Formats: sequence, C-alpha cells, structure tokens
Amino acid sequence: QVQLVESGGGLVEPGGSLRLSCATSGFFFSNAVMNWYRQAPGKERELVAAITNGRGSTNYADSVKGRFTISRDNAKSTVYLQMNSLQPEDTAMYYCNAVRTSWGNLLDYWGQGTQVTVSS
Repeated sequence: QVQLVESGGGLVEPGGSLRLSCATSGFFFSNAVMNWYRQAPGKERELVAAITNGRGSTNYADSVKGRFTISRDNAKSTVYLQMNSLQPEDTAMYYCNAVRTSWGNLLDYWGQGTQVTVSS
C-alpha cells in the first residue's frame, strides 16, 4: 500500500522558517520524481518544487526561488522542503506528490497535506 505522510507544517511569523517532511512507503522511492505542491483557499494547486530521481536535479516555482530548498533521502524514502523567509502569501496546504513509471504507465501518488500558515 502506497503511503505519503507529510509533517512539519504549522503557524509561523513572517520571515520565519519551516521544514516539511514527506515520509513514503509502498513504492520504489528512488525511482520516483518527488514534488511539493501547495494550494491556498480559492486558488488552484501549484507546483512549488520538484526533485528528480537519479541526479536529484531540482526545479522551483519563481515565487519560492532562493527561499525554498527541496531535498531527498533515498535511504529513508523521504523528501523534504526547507522553507525560509516565509511570507503570508506562502500560506497554503502543502502536498507531497510522487510520480513514477511502471511498465509504461505513469503512476501518481499524493499525501494528505500539511497546513502552513504565515501570520503575525
């Protein structure tokens, strides 16, 4: 059974930091591209950061470049999102996503989300 469990969200003041974790199980983590998405109330879900399998190349939304860092620990089957210099506009539900291929099929898994609220 595939599981993605996010943690680390919470309430933080502007300028603060949080580190999100997504612990996974039930699939070959090392082969998966891992993503962090977020969705604010009334807005569409947006891709925040991605990290590939293999070399672990990363990509970020323009709005978070220089502030957020995605990383992965294949030994722990866990992906992280370090978020610094948080701003109120970063307030959203953050979701972990895994994408991999199996026998030519694209498989897509999601966590339940963790809430991040940036407010003074």
